[in-house]
Amino acid sequence: MDQQFLETLYRRHQDTEAVPPTSKIGSWANQVFNLLFPEQAKDFFPSVHEIEGEIWNLGNELKHILNATDQCKKCDNEERAEKFKAALPELFRVLNTDVKAILEGDPAAVSEFEVIRAYPGFKAIAYYRLAHLLLQMEVNLIPRILTEYVHGLTGIDIHPAAKIGEHFFIDHGSGIVIGGTSVIGKNVKIYQGVTLGALSVEKEMANVKRHPTVEDGVVIYANATILGGETTIGEGSVIGGNVWLTKSVPANSVVYHKPEIQVKEKELV
Repeated sequence: MDQQFLETLYRRHQDTEAVPPTSKIGSWANQVFNLLFPEQAKDFFPSVHEIEGEIWNLGNELKHILNATDQCKKCDNEERAEKFKAALPELFRVLNTDVKAILEGDPAAVSEFEVIRAYPGFKAIAYYRLAHLLLQMEVNLIPRILTEYVHGLTGIDIHPAAKIGEHFFIDHGSGIVIGGTSVIGKNVKIYQGVTLGALSVEKEMANVKRHPTVEDGVVIYANATILGGETTIGEGSVIGGNVWLTKSVPANSVVYHKPEIQVKEKELV
């Protein structure tokens, strides 16, 4: 075996940060959601006291995860764990608005239990909201690990830095991409294959708003592509399937793609 190759790998193993495995970070997130939504859990907590104890355990586990990453030596991980626990009621409230959005918006949904247990859109939204919360607490790597973890499970790619209002509905969801500087208002509905992306991927634009703004009450149908940081979809608009947009549209617009489809009768032999 090439000795230089072996030494190169050895140096990488020595220099790599001791970040916990994705499975452990994902397991912690699953514990959070199993607590908030017992519809997903095998076990139920029999008392308020035990629920309070589980919240303490989740904060403590988060502190250990943050200590292991050692990304921010000036940060007080004890304080960040306390902030996380204090933020759980609001996280729970907002996630319940997302559940209601899916139940109200999808004719096939029969119960909140079904949405929480079976809908990939809700799972992706839940992980995004948890990751976004951590990012607001200046946790940098773990949020991206969480959203990529759920991306692998659902096919839905939401950057943790995106800003998304409550009552958010993802239907079906596979292939959705929401970029990191996207801003999405309240009561927005997005279908599978939608991209909220950038017009340019130049590295120099890392600190520039590159992704669209979607205002309240917008519906974006399947496989629509909306690009650019200056692109705004006005409140109450409907964006049809397969639309390609790089310019803003005013409030209450209906934008659609008009394909030419020809149908003819088969010749009978």
